[in-house]
Amino acid sequence: MSSVRDRWRSHLLQTLSGTDDGRPPWVDELEQGDDAGYFGPGSAAWAVHGGMATMVAGIRALLVQAMHPGALAGIHDWSRYEEDPLGRLTGTIRWLVTVTFGDRATAERASARVRGLHRRVQGEYTDARGIRRPYRASDPELIEWVHLAFTDSFLACHELWEGQIPGGADAYVREWSIAGELIGVTDAPRTAADLRARLGAFADAGVLKRDERVDRTVRFIRNPPLARGMLPAYRIMFAGAVQSLSIDQRRLLGLSAAPFPAVAATGAVLRSVRTMLGDRSTSEEAALKRIARIAADADTRDESAA
Repeated sequence: MSSVRDRWRSHLLQTLSGTDDGRPPWVDELEQGDDAGYFGPGSAAWAVHGGMATMVAGIRALLVQAMHPGALAGIHDWSRYEEDPLGRLTGTIRWLVTVTFGDRATAERASARVRGLHRRVQGEYTDARGIRRPYRASDPELIEWVHLAFTDSFLACHELWEGQIPGGADAYVREWSIAGELIGVTDAPRTAADLRARLGAFADAGVLKRDERVDRTVRFIRNPPLARGMLPAYRIMFAGAVQSLSIDQRRLLGLSAAPFPAVAATGAVLRSVRTMLGDRSTSEEAALKRIARIAADADTRDESAA
């Protein structure tokens, strides 16, 4: 039994971080720096992004992003997600973790890399009205949509499977607006109500649509090339992600609720993962070491001054 558990744990860590021990080399950067970062211990961002529900939130965010034909065009035309899905996943996780737990300078460098990638991504797509439109990944509308999809998904999944957030939902939306601004979002929402209103405005404007690209993306997200032993747990989490969407979102994506209690089943999977991986990620531990070092250095300076 232990060998099965160890193998499953290794597969999971490899999927999430690209390494068997869950500590890729870039985590070492999180121990460096001279400040606590944009958020710090006790913040809403640390609570949400340190929870197990992030695994479901990542699935949900990809589904929501696919509703916008411009955002999906960038993924379809430029991303190697089908050839290297884990590479794209670990790249996204690296940015999320670095901005959440890193010092400010490291977070800004990581975001500058993302902005640089966005500047190269451009092309054309057919909008919901059948009109061909040029796009750049750095377009304000597309950057905003991706930020809204991400923020809403991580917030919704935390509330569904993790519970309370320090300062509440508004605190998370307000804090994570900083991350949006770091990658080019202007006037990111600061409250949960504003977040929902912005998402609703996209739907009301008739911007979102379903087509063959959406169906292809949903099929891939539903059945990614994961290790066979991980697939049963993944399929439960996929069902949980689908259940967390609104009825209108599920309809647009061509999805329906699972024929089993997906929310409860997903909760059971996440509890098992927490037991396997522990309460803190290597990234959070590295950030706490940095912050402890900064505090110790400050104490030493105070003692020297006295």
